[in-house]
Amino acid sequence: MASASSQSYVYVGLAGETVPGREVRTGLYRSLAGEGSWESITAGLPSEPQVRALAVHPKQPNVVLAGTQDGIYRSDDHGGRWERLSAPKPGLAVWSLQFHPRDPDVIFAGYEPYAIYRSDNGGKSWDRLPMDVTFPDVTVRPVVSPKRILGIAIDPAYPTEMYAAVEVGGLLRSLDGGEKWENISEGYYVNDDPVDMHGVAVSAAQPRTVFAISRIGMWRSPDRGEHWQHVQLEMLSPRGTYCRDILVASDDPRTMYCAAGPAFRSEEGALFRSQDSGQSWSRLDLGAKPKSTMFAVDIDPRNSTHLYCATSGGEVFYSRDQGGSWKANPLLDGATQVYSLAVG
Repeated sequence: MASASSQSYVYVGLAGETVPGREVRTGLYRSLAGEGSWESITAGLPSEPQVRALAVHPKQPNVVLAGTQDGIYRSDDHGGRWERLSAPKPGLAVWSLQFHPRDPDVIFAGYEPYAIYRSDNGGKSWDRLPMDVTFPDVTVRPVVSPKRILGIAIDPAYPTEMYAAVEVGGLLRSLDGGEKWENISEGYYVNDDPVDMHGVAVSAAQPRTVFAISRIGMWRSPDRGEHWQHVQLEMLSPRGTYCRDILVASDDPRTMYCAAGPAFRSEEGALFRSQDSGQSWSRLDLGAKPKSTMFAVDIDPRNSTHLYCATSGGEVFYSRDQGGSWKANPLLDGATQVYSLAVG
């Protein structure tokens, strides 16, 4: 058995929709190696914390960031104690957090209403990025729909090129590190399904090839978002496959994962894997049928054979052999509405 100091923690955050009247659960939990018991780690967080985003420092695993309804919090002891950073309090919530792949002192945070803040000094100070962009008409008529930044991705081969997934808005692109942005969702739409983006990823195996996921599936662009191709996944509903999270394996960027289900609320969850840089995808057998939509997936940065995923209903699954076999370690009873998961 490895020592605790050499093992990673798995963090799972609870939250809910910001639309009035929707169910909202609160809390933040951790488990040693994902197989230990789950403990609540909310000391220093706001009362009833809604944790929609989590990120572990890539070089200092004791440092964890949490995005909440009250701003961004940092822990220097694996979540034992939290302190609020100077990042502005959001209008509704912080939905995404991303360390820069070349310089972890640079951090990006995605907000609702849609905005991205950047810190160049490890979170000590933050600046709002200029984002004067337009959105497809289908997302703004007859009234402006709530828009939030659900995912931020940076091309590891071209570190000034970055992308942001806007839920109900499309995909945004910046080619200069975030100073100028444009919406790269092409075409005309009869509804907002194709531009209801939930995540974005760029693989080092195929620089400038972008993957975007939405409530009805996945798309791939080989040219920085200029043109898009639909990616074939197993159809989990007549409308398509509700994709919630996408991940590129750090040790082998040809390998990618996608957390999915039939819909936002469902009685089925799925984890898909591609081993050919996103060309083809297959569904992994988790050993048991997930009873709700898969919401998050992550890989242990200390041991790339360790893989984790979580459903919105509080089911957590872990694999020690890169997805070959799985075990379940569910959260405590009542700990549902999982929105975020991180390992480190």
